[in-house]
Parts: sequence; structure tokens; C-alpha cells
Amino acid sequence: MILESFRLALQAILRNLLRSFLTVLGIVIGVAAVIAMVTIGQGSSDQVTASVESLGSNVLVLRPGRAMMGPGVSDSAPEFRLADAEALAGLPVVAAAAPVSSTSLTVVYGNSNATTTITGTDTAYLDINSWDVTRGRSFTSAEERAGSAVCLVGETVRQKLFGATDPTGEMIRLKGVACEVVGLLAAKGASSFGMDQDDTVIVPIRMLQRRVTGSTDVANIRVSVAPGVTTDRAIRDIQTLMRERRHVAVGEEDDFSVTDMKEISSMLSGINNVLTGLLSSVAAVSLLVGGIGIMNIMLVSVTERTREIGIRLAVGAETGQVLSQFLIEAMVLSLIGGAIGIALGLLIAFVGAQVMAIPFAPSLGVVALAFVFSALVGVVFGYFPARSAARLDPIEALRHQ
Repeated sequence: MILESFRLALQAILRNLLRSFLTVLGIVIGVAAVIAMVTIGQGSSDQVTASVESLGSNVLVLRPGRAMMGPGVSDSAPEFRLADAEALAGLPVVAAAAPVSSTSLTVVYGNSNATTTITGTDTAYLDINSWDVTRGRSFTSAEERAGSAVCLVGETVRQKLFGATDPTGEMIRLKGVACEVVGLLAAKGASSFGMDQDDTVIVPIRMLQRRVTGSTDVANIRVSVAPGVTTDRAIRDIQTLMRERRHVAVGEEDDFSVTDMKEISSMLSGINNVLTGLLSSVAAVSLLVGGIGIMNIMLVSVTERTREIGIRLAVGAETGQVLSQFLIEAMVLSLIGGAIGIALGLLIAFVGAQVMAIPFAPSLGVVALAFVFSALVGVVFGYFPARSAARLDPIEALRHQ
């Protein structure tokens, strides 16, 4: 009986193909929107997590001023010095500390040029950020101390200046300074904030200070916490040391900030999840609209097929059979809409992930839930029209014109 009901339902749907498609359009849009939003949201969260993980585990960032950004930044706070990073590296809770300063410059190689970020630091920076050198080598200690004109280039800079060739051993110019490329950095992709991490040239910080910027300021210091040490303990010890070095009196606020990168990751993921949930909730309204559309069309269908229903009841069909026929018809419409919506939603999410340069992270659980929910929409909104058809009086139905 169930198979016969499915056959009759498909026949009724195919008889009015255009109307059936317009009926399920609300379900299609609702399911597609929900799946696309959730999939893109999950991809964004995965990108944030991967980006923070690419910075290394247990990484802290010290910056001058009372806050990382916004109106809390103190313009009068003194900058860090190289000695501050060396003092931090001597703490038992610190595995490594790297001073970092950067500027934007046009890099020239032959007839090619590219504007990129020049980052001055030392080899500890690569260890802290878990950044490998795929070709060539990193800086030597002697080159760092002397501020030698050597550099490491990111993959994006390599493509702009050298194409697919090996850049190691070549000479590039930074603000008139000839710099030897000694290594190529592994590709890292976009950061949590969408910035291309590979669009950079890394040089010894003393070289940047002496020959490029002419300043001894250090913009920030990256610190990796020693194994077995909690970040809370590390932050306390770092704050104590830096308050002493910066002569912050008892009772005064710190004139520097210490940021745990994991906190930033949690904050960004939380904001992303809230936005995804809100957008998905708005998209889910389309499912409700689609269900109402199915109910309306099914009521019209019952009216159009009143004589057919009367004949079935007159020749012995039970009310349960008529009920199941129309209920299954509504459910089949919803399932078709759900299947199309799932395919469309995944396609939109895939294209969106490619455009936004984020991972394509479909969730089987969300896909299954959307499919089940579309079936429930058919059952819930198809029940009233099906019950109306089952309750028709056979005699009155046969008289219907």
C-alpha cells in the first residue's frame, strides 16, 4: 500500500510539474540557505583555528600601550627595545622570545617589483610561529648580530618577483639596500584577519633598524611559553619583569599589553558562530514559508481532485488510504525540495569558500538534519489537506464539478 501511495504521489506531482516546482521552491531556498550559511561559517571557524595554530602553540604577543587596538592604546607608552626581548628569553617560563618590527616597502628584482611587508626579527620568530624554510637556510647568529643584508622571502613575494624559479642566492633591493635571498619560507596562506602571511620579506631586525627604518624601536615581542607552563603563569611572570624594566610604579596600570593568541581565536570563533546562527535562523524562516506553500497547494489539489477522491472512496478505499496518499504526496514534495536544496546549498558553499579563500567544511550532521526537517515540514503541513481529503463524503465528492 505504501509503494502504491508513493506511485500515486509521483504521478500527481509529475502531472503539474511547474506547479510542483514552485511549491517546493520555498523548501529549496530555505534548505540551501541554511546549509550554505552553516558550511561557510564552519569553514571560517576552521580557518581561524588553523591560522592561530599556525602561529605555534602557547604564543603570547607583547605590545606597547594598554590595549592591543582601539581607543585604549596609549600613544605615550615607550616602545620596546631589543634588550627587552633578550630579558624575556631568559625567563624560565619562556621558551623563546622574538622582537618584531615591520614596515611596508617596494622590493625590486631586475625589472620586477612588488610592495610588501618587510619584517625585522630573528630566527626565534620562525620557531615561535612554526614557520619552516623550504629552500635555502635561515639566518645565522653572526648575521643577526651584525645586521647583515640577508633575507627570507614568502611564497607570494617569490611568485611576484621570481615566478616559479628558486630565489635563493639572488639579490633584491630594499630601499636601495641590496639584500641576498638566503631562504624561501613555506606557504602559510591567509591569517585570521584575511591578510596574506606569505606576502612578506623577513630580515634580521638589526639590519632593518640600521639600514631601513633608522629606529631602534621594537613594535612587538612574540613569546612562546615553555612546555609544562600555563599561559596564566607565564603572563604573570612576564608582566612582573616588564613592569620592572619599564619602571611602572606600584598601583599604576601597565603601559604594555600581553595577549594570548588562543583568546583571540576563541573570540573570533565565538563571534563567527553567533553570526552564523543568526543568519541560519533567518534562512530557516524560508522553510516555514515553504511549508505554508505546500499546505496551500495541497488544499488546492484536494479541491481539484474531489471527484477522484470520491470515486476512490466509493469503490472501497479506506479513509486511511486517502489520508496516506495525500500525506505522502506532501512529504515527497518536501523531500524533493530538500534534496535539491542540499545540492544547491553545498554548491553555493563550495563557490563561496573558493571566493573567500576559506576551507570547504560541509557537515554531514547538518545535511542529514536539513533532509529530515524537510520531511517533517511535509508531514506537518501536509496533514491538514490530507485529513480534509480523507473526510470527504463520497456522494458529495461524486457530485462535485
